[in-house]
Amino acid sequence: MKVALVHDYLYTYGGAERVLEVFKKIYPQAPVFTAWADWSWLKKNKPEWSTWQIKTSWFDKLPFKKFFCSSLRFLTPLIWSSFSLQDFDLIISSSAWYMSKGVALGKKPANFHLCYCHTPPRYLYNYPTAQNFKKYWWGRLYANIVNPFMRYYDFKSSQAVDQFVCNSKEVQQRIKKFYRRDAVVLNPPLMINAKTLNKGKNPKTKKAQDYFLMVNRLVWPKHTDLAIKACLKLGQKLVIVGSGPEEEKLKALAGQSPLIKFLGYVPDSKLKKYYQDCKAVLYLAEDEDFGIIPVEAAGFGKAVIALRSGGVKETVLEDKTGLFLDKPELQTLIKVLKNFKNKKINPDNCIKQAANFSEARFVSRFKALVSKNIKYKQ
Repeated sequence: MKVALVHDYLYTYGGAERVLEVFKKIYPQAPVFTAWADWSWLKKNKPEWSTWQIKTSWFDKLPFKKFFCSSLRFLTPLIWSSFSLQDFDLIISSSAWYMSKGVALGKKPANFHLCYCHTPPRYLYNYPTAQNFKKYWWGRLYANIVNPFMRYYDFKSSQAVDQFVCNSKEVQQRIKKFYRRDAVVLNPPLMINAKTLNKGKNPKTKKAQDYFLMVNRLVWPKHTDLAIKACLKLGQKLVIVGSGPEEEKLKALAGQSPLIKFLGYVPDSKLKKYYQDCKAVLYLAEDEDFGIIPVEAAGFGKAVIALRSGGVKETVLEDKTGLFLDKPELQTLIKVLKNFKNKKINPDNCIKQAANFSEARFVSRFKALVSKNIKYKQ
């Protein structure tokens, strides 16, 4: 069976890219088709991907691609139609806001297109986005002109997909609402955990250091600023892993305080230690699609303090593996952080919860799903 993998773009490393890595493990010979790639970023941060057969579109040749990919999103139909995947038996698209599922429009009836949908494009359906261009008048004007066309394309391409798979019940509901399609929920796999670091030892045997940990892109829907303000107010240490457009603004907010530490991008091999040593993980993302970070934290026996929003409600068990705050407000977060001292979160409960999201389980279920659909198609 000849397989093609399709991914929106390659210039950052998050939950979607972790899923893509697992697909590449399942189908090591499959080429990866993508709209564009930040080759310098890949060389520095993901050198192991250099062995992949990566095929980019014509958009990759534009010198300003990274900075204008969002404002030029009306070109996405032309990007995905430029790929010819008719010789492949199975097409697996890893699709989110750049709509790589659009390649389904060019497939033959004999091809089978399975779309792992991380979420329908957030900017099209009024979910918080990283850039938040709509706060500017010109951003709202642009959206009013372009988005109706893009919503039509998004819906049309979704009808050409043979099978939808998604990462959470939250996204399953969005697919049903916006595409009128059913989807199978297959949670993303947990790819880093304490077992590989401790060689089987229970992580609760190591005494945690006195800091909270945040791992996310530095964009406004993640509410990293809220965590900084709360920790400064309480005199608590906060370690922040990740980068993004809000980085300079957040550093200015933290000032010269020794309580706040920015680490930027951290590879998994080093990230494990920060999970292991923290006392809890803060995850304040708004309307999150799934959110793998709370699951990773649980794999280290760590409690999660999360905003009760989106897919996180499916992975964090209140008062058992973590605590929730109902609103992204400073005083609410301060109250929850103070209350955390009095809560006894059992690390064993966290580890047990994380076991439900193992990579082996994901691979087994995904292979079974593909096998069932391919046989049905034949």
